[in-house]
Amino acid sequence: MFALHPTLQADTFFIGQLKLCDVLLNNNSSYLWLVLVPRRAAIREIYQLNPADQQQLTIESSLISQRLADYSQATKMNLAAFGNQVPQLHLHIIARHEHDPAWPQPAWINLQSNPYDKEKAQALIQELRVVLGLSS
Repeated sequence: MFALHPTLQADTFFIGQLKLCDVLLNNNSSYLWLVLVPRRAAIREIYQLNPADQQQLTIESSLISQRLADYSQATKMNLAAFGNQVPQLHLHIIARHEHDPAWPQPAWINLQSNPYDKEKAQALIQELRVVLGLSS
């Protein structure tokens, strides 16, 4: 049975669901940083997904990346599936800008925690649901 890893649960806000993935907002306002988590139990790597799910993950990550890039006018979109500390398969999608704290280095080089104010987070989540075409 699928359950969101406790670290992801603690560090993100739920935005909505796609066919395969939950879409989460990383609680670090230094970056517009989303996380896609396929709702599949005991999967650590993309290659462990069945071929249909692999294809669906590609479709969903491309859709979210494109909509987030358009919304944020990103200079570059960063996508990564590390999982070194959180073993559950999850895909980071980060809208990068030349003015962000780590530019042009990877965002994880400068991971200073800058949590969202609760009201700002809720307003952003509502806006992203519309932009990304998600239901809660």
